[in-house]
Amino acid sequence: MAIANFPASLQPVIQQGFLSRAFQDALQSKLGFRSIADRMEFPARIGQTITDTRAGLLVPATTPLNPNANTNFDNGMSPTEWSVEQYTLSINQYGNTMDLNQVTEGVGVANQFLANASRLGINARQTLDRLARNALYGGAQNGVGGYLGGNTRVTATLGAAGTTISVDDIRGFQNVLSSEGQVVSVGATDGMTVTVGAGSYTLVGVAADAVNATTAPDGISGTLTFSGNVSVADGTAGMAVVAATAPLVLRPSGRATTAALAAGDLLTIQNVLGAVAALRDNNVPTMPGGVYHCYLDNNQLLGLFRDDDFKLLYRGQYGSDTYQTGQVFDLLGVRFIPTTEAPQQKALTGGPGNIHRAIICGQGALIEGDYANMGEHYAGLLDGGELTHVDDVVMVTRPALDRLAQIIAQSWAWIGGFALPTDLTANTSIIPTATNSYLKRGVVIESLGATSQAAAA
Repeated sequence: MAIANFPASLQPVIQQGFLSRAFQDALQSKLGFRSIADRMEFPARIGQTITDTRAGLLVPATTPLNPNANTNFDNGMSPTEWSVEQYTLSINQYGNTMDLNQVTEGVGVANQFLANASRLGINARQTLDRLARNALYGGAQNGVGGYLGGNTRVTATLGAAGTTISVDDIRGFQNVLSSEGQVVSVGATDGMTVTVGAGSYTLVGVAADAVNATTAPDGISGTLTFSGNVSVADGTAGMAVVAATAPLVLRPSGRATTAALAAGDLLTIQNVLGAVAALRDNNVPTMPGGVYHCYLDNNQLLGLFRDDDFKLLYRGQYGSDTYQTGQVFDLLGVRFIPTTEAPQQKALTGGPGNIHRAIICGQGALIEGDYANMGEHYAGLLDGGELTHVDDVVMVTRPALDRLAQIIAQSWAWIGGFALPTDLTANTSIIPTATNSYLKRGVVIESLGATSQAAAA
């Protein structure tokens, strides 16, 4: 009961206004993207990068051997070779630290040491999850772009036919895989086929703008230069620019670009089925558990709950866990996993609302490399200190080194990186239903959010 309800004679002896003796937890992100990654150890003493090679398969031999050529030592057969492709995993060091004065902490009303350790642990988890997300959508170092790469639009209309156009995002256009399967920069000898508007052109040069004006999350605005002139009709602002090897990006109503999204373009079951069909056509393995994973924010998930096909599937099942909780659930071979770390993009000028991006992926879409010697170099160096090694992240408590031996340091560190393996060798000769995408193990679905639609209404 309130203190005012105590007898007046007792109220003066009840202390008031004291600070709580425990810290309260703040809100934190709901993570998930790091769980997509397959983990591998990055061996010591090989530098900061490692190049892995993926071997392709042989094309099925469906042509009968010619009996008349069945002579000599080769029996009429010519040697063949399987193709290869490579991806590079680069590692960097990440970390954060906090200082704690033990004397000050000793007179405080709450345990600041434990609070610092908890906050650093949360910070480490969120940092790695965001690094995984950024690599998945935007691409990793020395790669061919992420699952948003190679899919952009013209930002400035050409005054006359010309070889150079301005685009909203150059990620996914900067590098190609050579005939030897190596990642090389786009150039005159290593061009890329790109569809601009309705025309097909050969890309030979890419340059980033001095001042980044992109609207895409973590995007890079710039210019694309082609071997021949782009027509004014194709080079008109808003026209789609898509690399022949770009990952699949789906949008409601078949919209060609992000800027073309219109009111009512919410996430639908048909979008999800389209993504699943593309993954299955590429024979992408499911995640552990036998389903593909869909990571999306709650606003986009709300749009799915408004879809008529979704309502039809759950008609009469409002007592189901899916409807009662609206959280993780399986449907049509997909596990929907809400996260607060999904990339956010504000509404474009004149657009109907904020843009949301779900990603549906299978196993092998992302690789995490963890430095094998993490923690070993501290052996014997932390005299009086403490080292905790959890999930390839180290938490170090360094003893006080100042003159009064009062200030200790609490820190976390991780050495590693993320890479996106390519699947170029899985072409139509090997899998007839395969796409031309370098990155085949994930599909991004762009849509508007249900909240913004409700506000617009």
